[in-house]
Amino acid sequence: MKHIYLKSSLLLFLCLLLVISCDDKTPYTEIDDIALADETRTEDWLAYGRTHNERRFSPLNDINVDNVGNLKVDWYMDLPNDIGLVSTPLVVDGILYFTGTMNIIRAVNAVSGELIWEYDPKVAEAIGNTRQVGWKDNRGISFYKGKIFAATWEGRLIALDAKTGREIWTTQTFDRSRSLYITGAPKVFKGKVIIGNGGTENGPARGFVTAFDAETGEEAWKFYIVPGNPAEGFENEAMEMAAKTWTGEWWRHGGGGNAWHGFTYDAELDVLYMGTGNGSPWNRKIRSPEGGDNLFLCSIVALDPDTGEYLWHYQTTPGESWDFNSNMDIVLADLNIGGETIKALMHAPKNGFFYVINRETGKLISAEPFVETSWATHIDMQTGKPVETENARYVSGPVDITPSPWGGHSWQSMSYNPKTGLVYIPALHLSASFSDEGIDLEGFQAVDFGGGIGVNLGLSDTQPREYPASLIAWDPVQQKPAWTIPQDVFWNAGTLTTGGDLVFQGRSDGKFLAYNAHTGETVWSFDAGLGISAPPITYKIDGKQYISLLVGFGGGFARGGWDAHALGWSYRMHMRRLITFSLDGTADIPDQQPPFYPRPIVDPNFEIDEALASAGQQLYWGCFNCHGGGMFGGGMAPDLRASAVALDKAAFTSVVRDGSKINMGMPSFPDITDQELEALQHFIRLRAEETLPLYEMLTTEATVENEATNEEMGH
Repeated sequence: MKHIYLKSSLLLFLCLLLVISCDDKTPYTEIDDIALADETRTEDWLAYGRTHNERRFSPLNDINVDNVGNLKVDWYMDLPNDIGLVSTPLVVDGILYFTGTMNIIRAVNAVSGELIWEYDPKVAEAIGNTRQVGWKDNRGISFYKGKIFAATWEGRLIALDAKTGREIWTTQTFDRSRSLYITGAPKVFKGKVIIGNGGTENGPARGFVTAFDAETGEEAWKFYIVPGNPAEGFENEAMEMAAKTWTGEWWRHGGGGNAWHGFTYDAELDVLYMGTGNGSPWNRKIRSPEGGDNLFLCSIVALDPDTGEYLWHYQTTPGESWDFNSNMDIVLADLNIGGETIKALMHAPKNGFFYVINRETGKLISAEPFVETSWATHIDMQTGKPVETENARYVSGPVDITPSPWGGHSWQSMSYNPKTGLVYIPALHLSASFSDEGIDLEGFQAVDFGGGIGVNLGLSDTQPREYPASLIAWDPVQQKPAWTIPQDVFWNAGTLTTGGDLVFQGRSDGKFLAYNAHTGETVWSFDAGLGISAPPITYKIDGKQYISLLVGFGGGFARGGWDAHALGWSYRMHMRRLITFSLDGTADIPDQQPPFYPRPIVDPNFEIDEALASAGQQLYWGCFNCHGGGMFGGGMAPDLRASAVALDKAAFTSVVRDGSKINMGMPSFPDITDQELEALQHFIRLRAEETLPLYEMLTTEATVENEATNEEMGH
């Protein structure tokens, strides 16, 4: 720092004050609700959806439809210890913050990618022997008045000093003995931090959302989403009202409604909107046997942000029975509808209908299907309720339902561009088979960490379209698509739209693309060499616009099934990265290796016992969340069919029972018996034998494809 000699002590004092204020004049003290609501502030990316409105729109136009073809890698950061990456980075005053695997938070220079600090909440140690699975993903963090706010899988809410990464306070948001978890980003506004949780599929869950003081971590208020046991009284009038829409002894099953995503603060109206989850268990015949709407499941609920008091609600899926939760984005905008300006919120939940709602009153303005909806024909505008199709609730036997439990739209963020008036939705097109045949509906009881949805699920033999996903540009005023991009891969990332007339989206096949926001024309593409599940952001520093995103296949679908496995994103075989682009980028980023398929180990000396294998299959339900449905993983955990550990009894016991790999995200199961371990081994060997032909098919196809690519590129 340049030192200046001043004779006057008073002037010296005043100057020192000025210097100190300049040194500390980071936006840290300025990032308050005014900044978070300012749509014109373009240099930073301050919140999950950029601003309180959750539009994921930036007015920046230095990178635009005419020059985006020149976009190149400016810098990148290798993340060798990370697995699934799904979070939205933040940029504040030239520093980029993001959360990676196991809730590790990093701060890096947003111009160079240089690491500034790293904070590890040591999630594995905190979980210990608790049987929780799939605990590697997190969708984001929040910034407010100089602090970073993060929530860990096992329920801690943590405040960090944004400059140093030093922990300021931490608080536990739920009882760790319950099968709850957190994957979402906290919402911060008006001096409060809002957080919910998930867990409806893991045990009996009663959803709630809690507000904490941003300075101290002290609880400010709590709002339960579904009513508890009436004999114990109701917390408020809203719960008393909601209880009238339930039947039976729903509280024994939890009820559900967990708010794990979908919080929006309306700074103009001073209202908090939250999207609520599905029922626990899914099957209404179990939790509410005589029917009922089951408030406030699958709803948008408006609350007073200061007190948590109920204001109004709109329920998208009354009496839900298909995992059609409404935890998706809630986007705010003023829309001109019929010559009248409506203060609207827009919502595209799992159930496949796009809703425009008056956010002042909660009144439904319009609702139309944006994907196929075989469970309901339309929304009755008089009642606001869906008109269900025959046997939608699998009363008279199995039925194929569209959308599937993955939804017509999941947590992958949609974006809204006020220039085009369009919403850009990462849409899904799959059907699933539902039934409850063979399930004891009356005696059913889920237990913590024991799972239990009360439904038999299967992939439908017939699918609604020839492609499983699409990018849809949706007109919320006309309630129809402006354009659609079919996609032959599933589980693609959320979108970003800009003032440069662009829409950016990453896909599960590793492609990162830019589209003309008006027409849907592809105007730029980049092959990251690994599936992308995180949404991109944009920011501007020293007159230069950047586009940044995390690369690493993650989220629920990445942990499950054949389709995820077939992409070839194997465990720790491909480098996870933070990649940042600019128009004059010159970084030389190393190529990823091609998709890789682990060869199942077939041991000729291992004699499979069919009875043990069958028992192992029943035990495997606690494994598939990480290791994949049918033992086909998507790179979130080792492929058990190809694992030498699974062949060695001592090594297998050390990992599964003793928790020797807990620091890598493999929980311990201390109560598992020797016989159960043996049963799992036999099931693993059976699946290895059964799937060897599929491995040979995949590797043959990959070889042919690589040869074709090399020939095309002149290699």
